[in-house]
Amino acid sequence: MSESSPRVIATDLDGTIVRSDGTISARTVAALSRVERAGSMLVMVTGRPPRWMTEIAAAVDHRGVAICANGAVLYDLHTETVLQANEIAPDVLAEVIGRLRRVVPELRFAVEYPTGFVFEASYDLGRWDAAALGGRPADDAELVSRGGTKLLAFHPAADPDALSAKAVQAVGDLVTVTHSSGRGLLEMSALGVTKASALAALCTEHGITAGDVTAFGDMPNDLPMLTWAGTSYGVANAHPLVLAAVSHKTSRNDDDGVAEVLERLFP
Repeated sequence: MSESSPRVIATDLDGTIVRSDGTISARTVAALSRVERAGSMLVMVTGRPPRWMTEIAAAVDHRGVAICANGAVLYDLHTETVLQANEIAPDVLAEVIGRLRRVVPELRFAVEYPTGFVFEASYDLGRWDAAALGGRPADDAELVSRGGTKLLAFHPAADPDALSAKAVQAVGDLVTVTHSSGRGLLEMSALGVTKASALAALCTEHGITAGDVTAFGDMPNDLPMLTWAGTSYGVANAHPLVLAAVSHKTSRNDDDGVAEVLERLFP
C-alpha cells in the first residue's frame, strides 16, 4: 500500500458505482480490485438488503465487506453471509407506524429482515413488484410481530425531502430516518444506526480512524458516512445536499467517477 493511499475505501452502490442501467463497468471493477491488492480495506456501504448483494458480490469477484440496509447489517462479500444485524424492536416498529399513519395517512409500510421482507397489501411501488423482490404480504399484526433491519414507508406522490423532514419530526426520537431513491420512499433504521455508525464500528475493530477513510456517495442516506470520513467524494449526479457536504467531487456514476479517483489513489 502506498503511503498516500487510504486504508479504507467506502463506497455506496446505486447511483455511485452502479450505473443507471444497473451494471458496474469493467473499469470500475478493475479499479475496485486495486484496493484490496494494495492492502487496503474495501467496504460497500449501501441501503440495499443482503439479498440484493448476490450480483454485486459476483461483479466485484467477492472482494470486500458490505454494510447493508443503511448500516443495520454487516455482510461478508467473500462468503455472502450475514455477520451482524441491528434491528428495530417490534414495539418501536408499532409506535413508529402508528405515529406516521396519523401524520401522513397515505403511507404504506414494509419491514425488511436480513433474509426477506413483509409488506402490507397497499404497498404498491409501481414499477417494482414487492413480491417479486422477495417479499410477502402481511397483516398489521404480523408487520410488527418481530424486529426488522429496516422499516420502509412509501408515498406514491410525495417529495422525498419534504416527506423525510416530516417523518424526522414525527419519529426521529425513535428511529433514524433517511431516503435514497428519489421517490417518496422513507428508509428507517434503529435509532443511531447509519452508514457512518456501522463503518466507524468496523474501522475501530481494525484500528482505523476516520482520517484513514475515503468515502463515495450520492444520496442523503450517504451523508452521515460522507461527513464522518476523513475524505469524501460526491459523484456529479449526486443529490444537492451531498454535493454541498463533500470535500471533493468526481464524475457521474455513468462516467466511472469513482474509478477515476481510485486509479489515482492506487496507481
